[in-house]
Amino acid sequence: MLLRKFVTNASKAGGFASTLGLVMALSLQFVPGAAQSQASFPNRPVNLIVPVPPGGILDTVARMVVPPMTQTLGQPVVIDNKAGASGNIAASFVAKSAPDGHNLLVGYSMFHVGNPSMFPNLNWDPLRDFTPVGMLVVSPHVMAVHPSVPAKTLREFVDLARANPGKLNYATSGNGSVPHVGVELFKQQNNIFITHIPYRGAGPAMLDVVAGNVQMTVATPPSLAGFVQSGKMRPLAVAASKRIPLMPDVPTSAEAGFPGFELEAWVALFAPMGTPPAIVQKLTEAVKLAMESPSVRKSAETAGVEIRYMPPAQLDAVVRKDIQYWSNVIKTANIRAD
Repeated sequence: MLLRKFVTNASKAGGFASTLGLVMALSLQFVPGAAQSQASFPNRPVNLIVPVPPGGILDTVARMVVPPMTQTLGQPVVIDNKAGASGNIAASFVAKSAPDGHNLLVGYSMFHVGNPSMFPNLNWDPLRDFTPVGMLVVSPHVMAVHPSVPAKTLREFVDLARANPGKLNYATSGNGSVPHVGVELFKQQNNIFITHIPYRGAGPAMLDVVAGNVQMTVATPPSLAGFVQSGKMRPLAVAASKRIPLMPDVPTSAEAGFPGFELEAWVALFAPMGTPPAIVQKLTEAVKLAMESPSVRKSAETAGVEIRYMPPAQLDAVVRKDIQYWSNVIKTANIRAD
């Protein structure tokens, strides 16, 4: 009633234009600080929520971007490791956070696109609860065997597996991980049967392969490099579109005779759905500048990952495509998380 009376009086005094201006001024009183908070973002530390413990490639990538993002945003960028439940603890936390850009999920590809198919009662959704900020890096995977395995090439390993169904084992960093789902895809593509042995992390998996308890593994290059260089593992192929600097003599899967098999994990940043576009844009610009910085490029090369920055729209397309692609693989293989 007070607003209606005020508008009526203003209309009599100054006409429509005056009334419109007064109404707009009044309307801003009912959204206190909305525009101002977007303009002043960030006004406190920005938290990067990492879904794994400290160490490992995902945590390493997150820490790589902290210094340049802190410099660009003018506020501290802080790592917050919320490990557990195959990334679901971290994802749920960010999904329920205030959509103001101060809590971001460091998304790992198989957690983000695979968990919806592996967990029937998931309390978050990658499309409904998150808005993309930007992709950071991708990490190829290497297929390797213990030196005692009588297979010098990937083709020979496939032939060996076909001749001995169920007698060969492969180790991964965990049930539902990128290596696990990737090998299940490779099995489907080549009609072979090898048994999955899941471990709680890449470290224990590598040690059991080195000990000869498991014949084969698939892992990121940094996890394997030391064992390959010492002769404790024999690499068969890099499941990527091109060879990698860390292992330049190892052929790609296509070069090894399997052009339909590529296995890359990506790391990207996501904000809670509903985060204002202006804030997402600021974060995206900070990510882009970070990935262009010499320090991050050097760190990425050392870590054996490839910088592959993508803006929100392009990242969104990748997420949607990967959800459909990997959900089919997961359902066909009947993969369930621990």
